[in-house]
Amino acid sequence: MGNPLEHLNRAMDLLEAQLHDRVDVGALARVALTSEFHFRRVFSTLAGMSISDYVRRRRMTLAAPQIVAGDETVLAIATRWGYGSADAFGRAFRDFHGTGPSAARDPGATLRTQQRLVFHLTLEGETDVRHRIITKDAFRIVGATTRARLQYEGVNAELQAFSASVPMETNFRLKALSDGEPAGIITAHTDFTEEREDGSAFSYWHGVATTHPVPEDLDSLEVPAGDWVVFSTSGAFPASLQGLWPYAHAEWFPSHPYQQVAGPELVRIAPAHDFATADCELWLPVERR
Repeated sequence: MGNPLEHLNRAMDLLEAQLHDRVDVGALARVALTSEFHFRRVFSTLAGMSISDYVRRRRMTLAAPQIVAGDETVLAIATRWGYGSADAFGRAFRDFHGTGPSAARDPGATLRTQQRLVFHLTLEGETDVRHRIITKDAFRIVGATTRARLQYEGVNAELQAFSASVPMETNFRLKALSDGEPAGIITAHTDFTEEREDGSAFSYWHGVATTHPVPEDLDSLEVPAGDWVVFSTSGAFPASLQGLWPYAHAEWFPSHPYQQVAGPELVRIAPAHDFATADCELWLPVERR
């Protein structure tokens, strides 16, 4: 079957060849030996942007030298890169470069570059991520919830502040409700956008997994019975945890007979005293292909 990242990078070669035409995401997925849905998910998880955003950035990068050269009209260049009008091209050019095509020809104009992506996988912490498959009966997540923004690297201050805002007394009550795996205080991530690009919105839960009734002052999310893959690692926090999503989608799923299904993604963290390192678990709902 080969290395899944090799197939993904072959798909990136095809994407580069399609930049002058319509980018066929289905064809890219076939080269990567996966479904279009999974390909979009893997791409945004690894790149931190959607495929459409990356294509736009690459086109504007490659169009910039042609604009600066001044040998062709803006409309001719716009047409070459798949835009139906000079105005539409100009808006895309300005959104990316921060300046319009005409101003880009001025001496000293500063333009941006989106380099071609080549995917490599680097995990912080243990080099061998542990995993297990478990079957769970239906349960519920009980706690507090908010809408937040995805952040693929570094400490997400928004999530940190929300969890810190939960009163200590509420956390004690939540821990008393916990009656199964994953045990204790966990977080749950739901309601992602389709391509899950960096900065996109999702629902974030701070709570516990339980089968107990829901207290009136707390929120709840019902989770159906099913199978879960649980990834575990240890190391620098939050890098070791954030590395589990790319590992799951780029390495584990392509080489195992499971696919992710709709449902909350659960995280359990056991931090060291200084929070610099942590033991981390990522729970993803799955079914056999």
